[in-house]
Amino acid sequence: MSQYSAFGLLRGALNGQKHWQPAWRDPEPKSHYDIIIIGGGGHGLATAYYLAKVHGLKNIAVLEKGYLGSGNIGRNTTIIRSNYMLPGNNPFYEWSMKLWENLEQDFNFNAMVSQRGVLNLFHTDAQRDAYTRRGNAMIMHGADAQLLTKEDVRALYPFLNFDNARFPIKGALMQRRGGTVRHDAVAWGYARGADMRGVDIIQNCEVTGFRVENGKVLGVETSRGYIGAKKVGVAVAGSSSRVMDKVHMRLPMESHVLQAFVSEGLKPVIDGVMTFGAGHFYVSQSDKGGLVFGGDIDGYNSYAQRGNLPVVEDVCEGGMALMPMVGRARLLRMWGGIMDMSMDGSPIIDRTGIDGLYFNGGWCYGGFKATPASGFCFAHLLATDTPHKTATAYRFDRFAKGLMIDEKGQGAQPNLH
Repeated sequence: MSQYSAFGLLRGALNGQKHWQPAWRDPEPKSHYDIIIIGGGGHGLATAYYLAKVHGLKNIAVLEKGYLGSGNIGRNTTIIRSNYMLPGNNPFYEWSMKLWENLEQDFNFNAMVSQRGVLNLFHTDAQRDAYTRRGNAMIMHGADAQLLTKEDVRALYPFLNFDNARFPIKGALMQRRGGTVRHDAVAWGYARGADMRGVDIIQNCEVTGFRVENGKVLGVETSRGYIGAKKVGVAVAGSSSRVMDKVHMRLPMESHVLQAFVSEGLKPVIDGVMTFGAGHFYVSQSDKGGLVFGGDIDGYNSYAQRGNLPVVEDVCEGGMALMPMVGRARLLRMWGGIMDMSMDGSPIIDRTGIDGLYFNGGWCYGGFKATPASGFCFAHLLATDTPHKTATAYRFDRFAKGLMIDEKGQGAQPNLH
């Protein structure tokens, strides 16, 4: 498979665009692999890509129960950022941001990485103090942060409701290196890059069980038959508890629905990413003109890829409070993704108690921005049996040891993170 380039486009213009090949193969599963990755979403595909590219491993399979990218990687609001405060989180997400910055050149695919800036608005003096503290922590960890005044924000977005009686805008914390990425293109790019390096991406292959003997995993039972493996990595987001239940593991997490929304196409109005500090509402504008926005999870346990109307109402109320003009736009479509909400709001990338079985999950609604680093660190763990230096805190035993990474300070209640 050839590299994409401007010369390839020129060549296609001269031959009627007849030279293009499928971006990845559709192979039949082999009887045995060195490593199997369960989950053909962003994290699973990124893991396979870095296993092949960084660690030189070729005999790898990615098993996806549906079509590639049919889960959360194709259902999120596309935001990337590294504006975390705690030591366990910020180095990891900053590593992810650095990988994002070179991703398109790395896997030779147009993922439309756009570092247009992430603006977190604050509305009270207490929020200003909290964002000042967060910004200082970000800078100490090597990320960028800038505290903006009310007039700074007004210069960027004059149409916001600055003098709202309940939620006056007093300023914002800006991370200029944050932005958006075309989510499904991330899956396609990683899939193509992994396939070019010999990874088998097997779609419509649901894992129905594990074969474990004497405390060691030997392979997986699938809808397409048994497939043996030396190691198995699980990266299935909101389906984590269902998959790991097949080896009788009960995880410290719950599954919840997170909705996302897109408006009709509009002329350019928002050139960055903006979050409402007095409610749960965040918005950006896609390259096709639609406003992409979202809010909080639905708050009840569900495996459905759709949400309910109370959250739709709450999100729209937040949008109207922040920028009343949005009431003139029509909602075009909405969807939901299944979030793996952990007890402290932070992820797990670790070995399990079964030899050869590894787990990657608990991303809450921060999984998309972590995609490159999650794949890189999970690949490092699978290849070397040691955690990557930026992911040493993401262990199962942190709950038993009292080493929680609770970014929001909400306690051990998954639906509050």
